[in-house]
Amino acid sequence: MLQAKKENLFGVLNGVDYDDWSPEKDKFIVAKYDYKDLSGKAKCRQDLLKEYNLNLPDDAPVIGIISRFADQKGFDILSQAMEDLMAMNLGMVVLGTGERKYHNLFEGLAKKYSKKLGVKITFDNKIAHKIEAGSDMFLMPSKYEPCGLNQIYSLKYGTIPIVRATGGLDDTIQDYKNPPSPPFTKGGMGGFSDEPTGNGFKFNEYSSKALTAKIKDAMQIFADKKEWKKLVQKGMQQDFSWERSAKRYVELYGKLCR
Repeated sequence: MLQAKKENLFGVLNGVDYDDWSPEKDKFIVAKYDYKDLSGKAKCRQDLLKEYNLNLPDDAPVIGIISRFADQKGFDILSQAMEDLMAMNLGMVVLGTGERKYHNLFEGLAKKYSKKLGVKITFDNKIAHKIEAGSDMFLMPSKYEPCGLNQIYSLKYGTIPIVRATGGLDDTIQDYKNPPSPPFTKGGMGGFSDEPTGNGFKFNEYSSKALTAKIKDAMQIFADKKEWKKLVQKGMQQDFSWERSAKRYVELYGKLCR
């Protein structure tokens, strides 16, 4: 039925209140920063690691998760991937509540990998802000997701989203691609941009294998500090404000008046 009526169906993304979710204004983080000066983000990372009692080297990315612990949010494939992920040079901080089986699993994993995995089974708004600011990457491997907000928050905080291509995650995140080679023209080398295409990392297959492979892709770019900085700065400059979404609603109401 929806397919038959698709010409009359419109989607408008959620908006974000940047007065509450912006590293330039955030009252919960240890240091403010913006895309022009990222020095405060390094301080936020150290503060986050202290919050979770972790000690990671600078070359190990911190992956943040703020979520309901449920299959819908991808915790089934995440739990299958955890042993492989913990064998990699990374750290992970998790915040949320949900199904008891995942409470038990992640509490157990946090004890086993206490130097690189921090888990808090609760919801705490202050810590949520610390995770957005202090993480290097943000993981959302959802089975389905109507829109999602944390991937949008993450872009603003320079925390690169790693998502499954579903629903609003697919709409808001474009998979990273290396900058294209400059095109050859008769007059010599044509104009080109050295900016990365995409604003995050995205996988399609709903599996622990695909999730792990995409995290490896992200880590490879993280190791190239110059390229990573470009990706971070690009995401931070994107606009997902309510002003942008409100304009889409105005356009939609305008169609009804014609």
